[in-house]
Amino acid sequence: MEEDTKSFQDYIQILKRSKKSMLLTALGIFTLAVLIAFKLPSVYKSTATILIERQEIPQELVRSTITSFADQRIQVISQRVMTSENIKAIIDKFNLYANDKKTNSLETLFEQFRKDVQLEMVSANVVDPRSGQPTQATIAFTLAFSSVSPQLAQQVANELVSLYLNENLKRRNIAATEATDFLALEADKLRNQITELETELAKFKEAHNDALPELQQLNMQLMDRTEQEANEIDRQINTLNERKLYLEAELAQIQPTMSTFSATGERIFGASDRLKTLQAEYIALSARYAHNHPDVVKMQKEIKALEQEVGGVDRIEISHQITQKRGELAALSERYSPEHPDIIELEKAIASLERALDQPETNMPKQDLTVKPDNPAYIQLQTQLQSAKADLSAMRVSKSSLRAKLTGLEKSIRSAPQVERQYHKLTRDYENATIKYREVKAKQMEADMSQTMEKDSKGEHFSLIEPPLFPEKRFKPNRTAIVFLGFVLALGAALGLALIKAGLDPGIYGSKALQAITGNPPLMVIPFIENTQDLLRQSRVKKQIWFGGIVTILAGALLLHFLIVPLDVLWFTLLRKLGYSGLSL
Repeated sequence: MEEDTKSFQDYIQILKRSKKSMLLTALGIFTLAVLIAFKLPSVYKSTATILIERQEIPQELVRSTITSFADQRIQVISQRVMTSENIKAIIDKFNLYANDKKTNSLETLFEQFRKDVQLEMVSANVVDPRSGQPTQATIAFTLAFSSVSPQLAQQVANELVSLYLNENLKRRNIAATEATDFLALEADKLRNQITELETELAKFKEAHNDALPELQQLNMQLMDRTEQEANEIDRQINTLNERKLYLEAELAQIQPTMSTFSATGERIFGASDRLKTLQAEYIALSARYAHNHPDVVKMQKEIKALEQEVGGVDRIEISHQITQKRGELAALSERYSPEHPDIIELEKAIASLERALDQPETNMPKQDLTVKPDNPAYIQLQTQLQSAKADLSAMRVSKSSLRAKLTGLEKSIRSAPQVERQYHKLTRDYENATIKYREVKAKQMEADMSQTMEKDSKGEHFSLIEPPLFPEKRFKPNRTAIVFLGFVLALGAALGLALIKAGLDPGIYGSKALQAITGNPPLMVIPFIENTQDLLRQSRVKKQIWFGGIVTILAGALLLHFLIVPLDVLWFTLLRKLGYSGLSL
């Protein structure tokens, strides 16, 4: 059997055989599309355009504390505006979704409101001043609201615009205030820290005022100078000691009083002088004989008698003699050994004088034993000796003071490294705190100026350049597109139905189909013979088709005029697109 191939005429015959079912299918689908297109409620959208204006004062003069990107701030503002509390207030204020409140929950209404709000960024190609590279920058944004009521769409859009503008001002003022308050708090903390460091540094300087790093060189110089002064004092003390010994030795060889002479020129000895003479002789005898020797005993009695006459032992004279003998002993000790007879004799004499000095004074009335020296030489030496002793005492005091000063300087120099470390640490902390305080104060001043700029609306702000207008045209649905799509779908469904029906139809149509089945061509083909009834039926069908077409065209024109666009507006729009500015009569 040959392959059944259909020609164009065969498809035409298939469409003719299925024209009734195709017409019903296409008409049903198209009618459904038209009903859907005109049944859907009209949605109107009111849109506002908000411009992001840069700050009026150059950033080189006043730097803003808000440094985030514009789109980021807009998203943050959107999240703060689109809260459930704000959405509920707007829904209640404008009575939105009145029919849906009874059947839907608040969460569903909130979600629907968020879907009805459209926020879109408007970007422009700019050059980044920092990198010099072209980039995209957000210069504005649009805010729209969709509603079945054009009036509600405009009102809600205006409300949203007010919320966005107010929230932007609020956020910028809060951010500027928070930055100012934070910097002020940090400045106070640093000021207190600097005060504490200043107090600590002052106490440290007071406690180590002689060991500070800047005094190290001065301390070294003072130490050298003090050591030189101490050495000079030692030299002067040695000189004064030598002078004192010399004066004492000289003084021991001179009588404190002058001798008295008679008219014949002989010296007259008084009781005191005789006592001194006997005491000197007694010392000499005591050095040679024992204390019970007759000469020694006799001399003791004479001395005792003279002492009673004079008034007691002349202790000053004895002390003077002891000093003199000790000087002689010191001089002999430098030349002889301790076993030398002269040294032994002097030691015994000194011991005898010391015993005489230790004897108790008698109870009898005493004469004034303090004889004022009248020998000029003695007085001069005595004065020089007293001056030497005073100078020696002063030098020793100066030496003690210098030694104490040297000890303090040595202590300061030894402790200088540790003091220097602590001092540098305190100074470094103080300098760092001071530098940081200055930086924070500078930032605080900038933040104060930025806050003032934000309060005066001189910083970056939103400007409403296109307020929400009353939407005269619907935003959706696009009824023309729905009707056109329904028409295309109706044609496709009708053609598909015809092809499916032809594929499932077991009937034989035409001589070719019969020849394909039998393998032999038919002897002859008798065509369909139309009678009078068939002609009348065809005439009625044509009239119905024409009438239906005219009614459809009129209905479409009316729908187009009243629901989509007026016909006169459409006509002039077509003329304008075709290039005609007017009609010529």
